[in-house]
Amino acid sequence: MDERKRSRISMFLWVFMFLLICSMYVGKCSRGRKELQVNSHKWDKLMLVLDQIDRNYVDTIDYAAVVEKILPNLMENLDPHSVYLPPTELEAADESLEGNFSGIGIQFNVPADTAIVISVIAGGPSEKAGLLSGDRIIKVDGKVVAGVKMNQDSLVKMLKGPRGSKVNIEVKRDNLAEPVPFDIVRDKIPVKSVDVALMAQDSLGYVKLSKFSRTSYKEFLKAVQPLKEAGLKALVFDLRDNTGGYLDQALLLSNEFLKAGELVVYMEGKNRGRQDFHADGKGSLKDVDLYVLVNENSASSSEIFAGAIQDNDRGTIVGRRSYGKGLVQEPVYFTDRSGIRLTVARFYTPTGRCIQKPYSEDYQMDIVERYRHGEMLSADSIKRVDSLKFLTPKGKAVYGGGGIIPDVFVPIDTVGVTDFLIACNRKSLIIKYSNQLADRYRAQLRQVKDFADLEKLIASIDIEGGFLAYARANGIVPKKGEWEESREVMVQQLCGLFGRYSVLDDNAFYPYIIKIDNVMDKVKELYNQ
Repeated sequence: MDERKRSRISMFLWVFMFLLICSMYVGKCSRGRKELQVNSHKWDKLMLVLDQIDRNYVDTIDYAAVVEKILPNLMENLDPHSVYLPPTELEAADESLEGNFSGIGIQFNVPADTAIVISVIAGGPSEKAGLLSGDRIIKVDGKVVAGVKMNQDSLVKMLKGPRGSKVNIEVKRDNLAEPVPFDIVRDKIPVKSVDVALMAQDSLGYVKLSKFSRTSYKEFLKAVQPLKEAGLKALVFDLRDNTGGYLDQALLLSNEFLKAGELVVYMEGKNRGRQDFHADGKGSLKDVDLYVLVNENSASSSEIFAGAIQDNDRGTIVGRRSYGKGLVQEPVYFTDRSGIRLTVARFYTPTGRCIQKPYSEDYQMDIVERYRHGEMLSADSIKRVDSLKFLTPKGKAVYGGGGIIPDVFVPIDTVGVTDFLIACNRKSLIIKYSNQLADRYRAQLRQVKDFADLEKLIASIDIEGGFLAYARANGIVPKKGEWEESREVMVQQLCGLFGRYSVLDDNAFYPYIIKIDNVMDKVKELYNQ
């Protein structure tokens, strides 16, 4: 046998022995491997994994960071609305509903790269310090915030702070060469949820509620009183784009319109027995005709209110199908100021309809799907399932399946929409020009005391010609017929945004916007019939 062949045999024997030993070792390990017992307890496996990581992981673990990453994913796997909120997000969520926060008391926008004060809240710290509508915020506590493309949220955080703390602000005012400094002591600032309350016509009132905050019921009663004194016989309660809030506020507001004993809503869940909520009949608006406006962004408490009114044959729901969020969110707070919002039950309207729309793979894209299927333009495109058909006390058919389907459908408004309007909106020219106009007429705006004063001022201004020249200077010129088609929409928006810089604020904005609101046109038509 030659040396080469002997060498091959020797190599083969070594490889064979090595594989045999390895297989014996692996077999031994397999037969003796340690398996951790997974018991029937619901969370056993999760706890075992966490315990093994804690005992055996190779590196030091930042437990807080890991937990902060795990919790959002854990909550997401329950349902689309159960959430974990870290401290900053929880604080912001609570502030928006509590009805107040600590700050300086101004409303502002950032049309370009500088924050412009729209209005100063009466009695607030900024009014006491002397800030005025039209002031441009240049510095906050020595930091330049103008011309640096700071986003609005970042500026809000700088202006907010603990009650009693001080913030230094420098503003550019009118034609003054030097910035004007202000030391402002932060205080509790009321957050209104009633945007506006006015008479839309002789006996038809209009109230817009932006959310169901802790103070909504009190705000509503205060806002509606002048309307009663003005001869209120019918009320438009605008809940479009109202994303909801506190259940008790929805119950209190529903109670204002319903008779004693009428069911407002009930809730029920796997670990929560059925709980009914009834009206006590002590409401002050039981004899007022009611029109409730909803759209695809009306959710939660908005749907509870609309469902109670519809199912008790109390009023007319006008608009488009509501969002379909009917979940009871129970808050749980932790000592590190974080918390969760956990779904514990579902809301049902008086006839038994579940407000919550079904969970699906494209749940988050539901509104987009409604556009694609034509639901925003045609009532016939709204899905109605016969097995989810219910009858009100007067025999009116209402349907479940998610959201509140209006009694009177009004499509999304496309009147006046032209390429010219779209091009102007893309560059925010309407907002920017209203700012320029407000700067030009700042002294006159500060003299405005009521809506009649504002209308006189606007009548003296060539808003139409001025805006067309401004658009042209920005490279946008309407094609033949476009301005005639878009004129009414754009001029009313300009008037409303310009008027907002007066002391009237939203009471100047909404009267103009209502004029170009196709849903309000339908309500007026129904009421005048």
